[in-house]
Amino acid sequence: MIHTAVMFSVVFCGTPDFAVPSLRAIAADGAFRVDLVVTQPDRPVGRKQTLTPPPVKTAAEALGIPVAQPEVLSTVHCPLSAPPDFLVVVAYGQILSDDILAWPRVAPVNVHASLLPRWRGASPIQHAILAGDGETGVTIQRMVQKLDAGPILAQERTPIAPRETFESLHDRLASLGAELLVATLKRPLVEQEQSEDGVTMCRKLARASGAATPDTMDAATIDRMVRGLSPWPGVTVDIDGVTVKVLESSLSPMPDACPLPCANGTVLFLVRVQPPSGKPMTGHAWAQGHGKK
Repeated sequence: MIHTAVMFSVVFCGTPDFAVPSLRAIAADGAFRVDLVVTQPDRPVGRKQTLTPPPVKTAAEALGIPVAQPEVLSTVHCPLSAPPDFLVVVAYGQILSDDILAWPRVAPVNVHASLLPRWRGASPIQHAILAGDGETGVTIQRMVQKLDAGPILAQERTPIAPRETFESLHDRLASLGAELLVATLKRPLVEQEQSEDGVTMCRKLARASGAATPDTMDAATIDRMVRGLSPWPGVTVDIDGVTVKVLESSLSPMPDACPLPCANGTVLFLVRVQPPSGKPMTGHAWAQGHGKK
């Protein structure tokens, strides 16, 4: 398919911080016109349950782009005179219907934070770290009804550093995805069907996903959890009946760290922790306060 239009019209669907660089990149490029941004409704956030707009809504309003926030997306919620050329979806948070996927003139396109078919699903960045993967990347795919199974339009790889955290990898992949998205949509789309060999799936994370059990998990496993699941859902361990949130850990001794015996004779060093209803502190300070050495 050869694109002939001077400017491509886009409806952009996205919600969290990860989607913001892609929205800004599309909006800043003269080859595109973002006619509408669709995002999730404002939700209560924090202990005070303050009604808070999604990051994509805030970014769209700053760019002067109209915003729709339906609970369930349909073409009724897209008040445009004609279908867009592209429906761009980046971490939107809803499964789209066949009608929506068939709506754009050229293609419904998704930015996914893994090297598909590895880590199809809702939490690919976290699971790449949890699994100890040596590399990951971003995939631009044409969307189909089956979750993250559409033809691949482009991919870019990036290594995962030995001490990589979710936050650092998230930000790098968000930037890589934005750059690759713009480059991909400006050239003829070439599709490569995904192989069903080597498919791995990742679930949506819940608060219980961060519960670590040192008696059954070795230190390396819990350390990957701390790096992959912070800041949310966070990692907790039960130490002598006290549930402690682990903010930072190490596999080697560090000043002011507290050793935590784990499975298979391994030891995790708790660098920073947060006790129940308390403030973050060093592992050593927490241990001293609880009579531990």
